[in-house]
Amino acid sequence: MSVLHADGPQSRSFRGEGNPTMNAYRLAALSLAAGLAVAGATGCATKNYVRNETAPLIDHTNQLNDKTAANNRDIRDVDDRAMAGIKQAQGSADTANKNAQDASKAASDAQMAADNVVHRADSLDSVIKGLDNYHPVANVAVTFGFDKSVLTADDRQQLDSFAGQLASAKSFILEVTGGTDSTGPAQYNYELSQRRADAVVQYLASKYGIPAHRFYLIGIGKDKEVASNTTAEGRKQNRRVEIRLLENATEEQGQTASVR
Repeated sequence: MSVLHADGPQSRSFRGEGNPTMNAYRLAALSLAAGLAVAGATGCATKNYVRNETAPLIDHTNQLNDKTAANNRDIRDVDDRAMAGIKQAQGSADTANKNAQDASKAASDAQMAADNVVHRADSLDSVIKGLDNYHPVANVAVTFGFDKSVLTADDRQQLDSFAGQLASAKSFILEVTGGTDSTGPAQYNYELSQRRADAVVQYLASKYGIPAHRFYLIGIGKDKEVASNTTAEGRKQNRRVEIRLLENATEEQGQTASVR
């Protein structure tokens, strides 16, 4: 009987069956395991959420960086083209400025040559007396605007046609006579007529290489009118420069005699 007593409730109590304390331990262990499982699952879910939310932001940031780099390249390209354009424009401006300076120097040289070598007369009589041995071959006249001494396009065209005859001329001189209408003081008109004659001399000398010593120049102001100053058309004709081509008759006769 004592053996059976030994196998009774005391033996089950020793194995822990029906023991409240052991059951509590088991529940705590199960709860901890379940908590860890839940925590692991939550951690994975959190990582996936963060990855899903931040991936678009990263892509957008990368796109912005690419656009910024492209914009910077475009800006540099524009700057390079702008600088190239500025350099080209500056080079063209420098060339144009040099050409203008060269043209101005050529005009100044022609004017200086005319001033230094052109035969200038104080009166028309003194010119005629010095040209006894010359006879006229051709002539042309150009007119000017009121109080102007600048050649017009029509003036230059007429002078160009006239200059075509100089190639075949020998021992020639050019008599250049400037005039004005009757408006204004006499002294001012003398000076204006000289400026008009100078404009013709400068044009012919610089464009056709005519030596300055071949010019006989005089400004007669309003002393000799070619038309009436009482009409607008007459005054226009008086605002003129007459150019006469004269050849040396004595030299021509000498050349003819030598040929015979």
